[in-house]
Amino acid sequence: MFRIAHLTDPHVGPLPRPAIRHLLGKRITGYVNWRRGRREAHDMDVLAALVADLREQAPDHIACTGDICNLGLASEWPSSRLFLDGLGSPETVTFVPGNHDAYVQKSLAGLLKAVDPFACGDEPRSHRFPFLRRRGPVAIVGLSSAVPTAPFVASGKMGRTQRRYAEELLAGLAKEPLFRLVLIHHPPHVGGAPAGRNLTDAEKFEAMIRKVGADLIIHGHNHVGSVAHIEGPQGWIPVIGAPSASARGGALTHRAGYHLYTISGEPGAFRVEAELRGMDQHGRFCGLGPITMGRDPITFGQVMGLRR
Repeated sequence: MFRIAHLTDPHVGPLPRPAIRHLLGKRITGYVNWRRGRREAHDMDVLAALVADLREQAPDHIACTGDICNLGLASEWPSSRLFLDGLGSPETVTFVPGNHDAYVQKSLAGLLKAVDPFACGDEPRSHRFPFLRRRGPVAIVGLSSAVPTAPFVASGKMGRTQRRYAEELLAGLAKEPLFRLVLIHHPPHVGGAPAGRNLTDAEKFEAMIRKVGADLIIHGHNHVGSVAHIEGPQGWIPVIGAPSASARGGALTHRAGYHLYTISGEPGAFRVEAELRGMDQHGRFCGLGPITMGRDPITFGQVMGLRR
């Protein structure tokens, strides 16, 4: 049995006060949005409570799927590293970036340098993404959909080269007795997010998965939990999104939470159980019920057997 916790979109704060010269281009609109209300949407006390609950569950591994930053400022990189260090060692924590981590040109490179031990594979490669980590019965494949975009755009892209490497990697792993877990920030399926927030090459990602498959794909970005599926060579593959780890929102679907996966069984007959843990109506973190991996696309809080 192997247990993996998945958290995403922590948007670690407080945001350091930026110098005027750092607010050129897209950052000025992002900073205005943050001042007008985004900073109220993410609560560091909530995030601390989530991390405390996560630690109590003592998972074997933790996956963080991006948006650890807010505006991709260099002054955010040390706190991003401290946050990941607080989750655990690089051996037990894996990170892939999101669009806020690549807010402008050079943002992503600086962040990845700061958090490098958490965002690299077990063996050196000629490329950063995809990377591979073997942990117990699980092969963790880290992908990046993080690219700089224009103001008011939060879309992502894998790109041809990364997709080709990912296809080769997943095809090779299919020959090994491992559970293939894919990490990415943006929902990688068609229709996973509206235009301007979507993975722009989702159709090509789906085509790749149809050929080589995977066992489970997890993502963030939408700040709500969700379940969808992509057809693989041997059946439908769950694509599961987690809520923001620091969301203060009062609506059930927008409260902070994370997912806890238990992987058991043998190669060729792996079994996955998933649980949503998050804030209840009293603001306490607890188990909120199992995640149903049926074929119908749904958002948590609707028809997921969620226990309030």
